[in-house]
Amino acid sequence: MIAVVIPAHNEARRLGRCLKAVAAAVALAEQAGHQVEVLVVLDRCVDGSAAVARRFGIQTLAVEAGSVGMARRLGAALMLEQGASWLACTDADSQVPPHWLLSQLACTAEVVCGTVHIERWQPWQRAALRKLYRSGYQACEGHRHVHGANLGVCARAYERVGGFQPLPAHEDVQLVRDLEASGAQIVWTARHSVATSSRVDSRAREGFGDFLADLQAQVL
Repeated sequence: MIAVVIPAHNEARRLGRCLKAVAAAVALAEQAGHQVEVLVVLDRCVDGSAAVARRFGIQTLAVEAGSVGMARRLGAALMLEQGASWLACTDADSQVPPHWLLSQLACTAEVVCGTVHIERWQPWQRAALRKLYRSGYQACEGHRHVHGANLGVCARAYERVGGFQPLPAHEDVQLVRDLEASGAQIVWTARHSVATSSRVDSRAREGFGDFLADLQAQVL
């Protein structure tokens, strides 16, 4: 079974777009004969995130983790208990492409690290910021970016290294480092790039939003 794990902390505004995109990827995977389960991990949500997930008929797990690393860890643990052989991770403010899951599996690797891109920049975000971001990002095969919004890992490799660590940030980077150290077969690909938000008020400190905020400070 393929499990899609999505952590969310007060993401009611963006979660619907995320789940709509995931549904399209799930449909293609199921047409190809795969069983897919989607889990939204509701981490200290006090908004309508749970209601959004219910509208899509998505399984949820309410936790009081207070960190994206722990939320991913708890979500992955539940999916492994339910028989997942592949964990596909994305974020609540992101939209995966329809071929996302099939493309991950087609890599025939233990770990698949994908790229992200920003489709909708905020009107107030200057052209200089966009240029600076694109100049430093390698949207190509063999890149070395790690994003929790676009990450896939087989259950055996994940369990071998102890899974996501309960970190407030960079839990995705730590997992990939642990997998590299274990000798896992890793593919770094741009073939199924995930669209993500350009917001700088990120839910996870030191994450992608803070990275954009730092770039923004350089062009002001």
